[in-house]
Amino acid sequence: MSTESRSAAPFRWQDGERLVVFGRGTLADARELLGPGYILLTTPRAAGAAPDLLEHAGAVHEVGAGRVDELAEALRAQVDGRLLVALGGGRVIDVAKALAAADPPRVVAAVPTTLSGAEMTSVHRHASGVAFETPRVRPAIIVNDPSLSASQPVQELAQSAANALGHAVEGPATPLRNPVAELAALDAARLISESFDTPSPDEHARDRLALAALLAGYTIGSTGYGLHHVLAQTLARFAGVAHGAANAIMLPQSLPALAERSPEWNARLGHVLGSEPSRLATRLRDLTGVSRLRDAGVSEAELDDCVEQASHRPELHMTPPAADLEELRALYQAAY
Repeated sequence: MSTESRSAAPFRWQDGERLVVFGRGTLADARELLGPGYILLTTPRAAGAAPDLLEHAGAVHEVGAGRVDELAEALRAQVDGRLLVALGGGRVIDVAKALAAADPPRVVAAVPTTLSGAEMTSVHRHASGVAFETPRVRPAIIVNDPSLSASQPVQELAQSAANALGHAVEGPATPLRNPVAELAALDAARLISESFDTPSPDEHARDRLALAALLAGYTIGSTGYGLHHVLAQTLARFAGVAHGAANAIMLPQSLPALAERSPEWNARLGHVLGSEPSRLATRLRDLTGVSRLRDAGVSEAELDDCVEQASHRPELHMTPPAADLEELRALYQAAY
């Protein structure tokens, strides 16, 4: 079966307690799966792309820009209902997960509008004031329609694809790696590479990207993350860099550092891609229009703060040996 036909074909996957519905046109299934009266969390862009979900919601809450923990805290008193439907990118989905974790029992359904993969994981920050050890939540219903999840303009799509590629390359470099996650990651990386054979992906290529993001999200949900995501997330949180852009700028720098830690895994990726994985990362970065941290508005003072903040993240130990201050500074400086 060709990659194109496999990636374009809709499927339903009952994975434990969660149902994953994938494929172009599957957004039409959402109303039947969700029923009436759900609480919709979304953004203006996302809501405009799925008016039917807006029409049948019991209440609608807009998720603005900002930090997930603060956004979830601000919405917590306003949101009242058992089923939270997140229509949007990673920030919107993570806020829904944080709200569900803060006030159980709640169920999250995710309809992604980017390649963030957040719909496939229980990775999220808690709402401010919620204890760190509180169990985290992963969506129980996922409707991934490429007409939404891979709908961004090319520059933003490349940023989002770099985030997905980061999931694929970093997950199997952690101590929680496993054969299923590695297979999903290899397929995801290959699909991303094939989808950007031309600078402007067509509909079939966007379908492949949507599947790649789902597979990469599955990978990181299974294995956790380490050095690369610490670097990117810290830039987003403390320097105001958009999450996708942070991934796209840092991945060409962090990939060689991951390769030193997991050379066999890097070789497997290179074999599937037909070249060093960092070449694909660089190709994606160059499509975004923002190649350096200084181009993204990061000041030298913010860069110093990010080095310090990143050095305290326990996730660094997930890609051993944990990066020290000197290595973190060198990686950020190389991208500056």
